[in-house]
Amino acid sequence: MIESEQEARAWLQALPECDSAALERLELLCAMLAEENQRQNLVSATSLDQVWLRHIVDSAQLLPHVPRETPGRWLDLGTGAGFPGLVIAALRPECEVLMVESRKRRIEWLDRARIAMGLDKAQVLGQRLEMVETRQVAVISARAFAPLDRLLPLSARFSTADTIWLLPKGRSAQQELDDLRKWRHVFHVEQSLTDPQAGIIVGTLAGRKDKTK
Repeated sequence: MIESEQEARAWLQALPECDSAALERLELLCAMLAEENQRQNLVSATSLDQVWLRHIVDSAQLLPHVPRETPGRWLDLGTGAGFPGLVIAALRPECEVLMVESRKRRIEWLDRARIAMGLDKAQVLGQRLEMVETRQVAVISARAFAPLDRLLPLSARFSTADTIWLLPKGRSAQQELDDLRKWRHVFHVEQSLTDPQAGIIVGTLAGRKDKTK
């Protein structure tokens, strides 16, 4: 378990994706986040004291679940303050990261941060998920976006049988998975590296179960 800012930075710097340029982008993101948080409540003010643990590494811990040779589209649902979307894009700038966010001020923030960090392949989709054009993606992530039984009906249309789902949850992860009835999937829960009470639902989705069975 990663418990301090020092441990968080050390873990991050050991990632294959974290070169000096990526670290500079993330340093800039942290500085911009602290400044913007004075204008709008992007994250809790207390969490900024542990920004590398609570936000950067909490997002970056998704990367080891995705093969580095998978450069396809990454769809992040309800990106909000930029987590995990901006962190993933900072560490994998060659990847097309699509960040879905419908709130106007959050959209403006994400675009400012994306441009300042030089993330040319990242894109902000400024609309409700229901209005986003269907496209197939390699990875779908969602951090505290919606419960699993509500999330899948909204987002399954973007998934193939090979799409990797990465869904950070709190202590509800295993319960949400246990309660999932109407879908054929290969999901399991991984322990969060940053919160002993949190889990990450990881896996692939085959589709809805046949209602006639």
